Amino acid sequence: MNSNNPFFKNKSFTNTSRYSTDNISEPQTIVIDYNETMTVQGTINKSLLMLLLLVVGAAVTWTMTMTGYNPIVLTIGGAIIGFILVLVAAFKPQYSGYLAPGYAFFEGLFIGGLSAIFEMMYPGLVIQAVGATFVTFIVCFGLYKYNVVQVTDRFRSVVVAATLAIASFYLITWLLSLFINFQPIHHGNSLMSIGISAFVIVVAALNLFLDFDQIEKGAQRNLPKYMEWFGAMGLMITLVWLYVEFLRLLSKLSSRD
Repeated sequence: MNSNNPFFKNKSFTNTSRYSTDNISEPQTIVIDYNETMTVQGTINKSLLMLLLLVVGAAVTWTMTMTGYNPIVLTIGGAIIGFILVLVAAFKPQYSGYLAPGYAFFEGLFIGGLSAIFEMMYPGLVIQAVGATFVTFIVCFGLYKYNVVQVTDRFRSVVVAATLAIASFYLITWLLSLFINFQPIHHGNSLMSIGISAFVIVVAALNLFLDFDQIEKGAQRNLPKYMEWFGAMGLMITLVWLYVEFLRLLSKLSSRD
């Protein structure tokens, strides 16, 4: 229960070191090439590159929508392909160097189309959601960096439990809406719906602390270099989730005006 993020649950993040040996009874000289191991700075650099690719992908469907074209195929297709790449990387993290950039671009197609739809409904909403996501990330990073918030076992357990509860709630309500005339309480702009969205945003933000902690520990354990892409991909998943939830919350608040 290190993190709700499926990437950080992967056994690749639980290895103490890529240079461990099975026969510890015989003394051996272990040479570590730090140019081939995971670092925090390397993960940050790859996260920035993935963010750039996501913006490029988002610009495609955003521009299509604003120029009168229907981006629904690329939007839905990007979401599906991005999800598939996440599943593949979760089981094959050694291919993250190829999968992570692909995920960023295709998820960008989804984010761009979704953002354009919300922007047409509520002008100015997207820049607010982007700003809220950026500020939340900076605040959480600062709190983690200066040890204001420490990731303990209890902290992990609470965040993971809350995240699983949210995922279960979303899944159950979605399935019910498919088969019966059911209106989930988190839809609409009621105070209850707004409260649920605010709670989900808090939980998503707390997941950032788990992501930071796993990236730092991965670097301390001298994990393989490809784990930088793996860690960056996991962090990007949390940021996308956080951004989408901000879009939903702000749209509910705007619809009440």
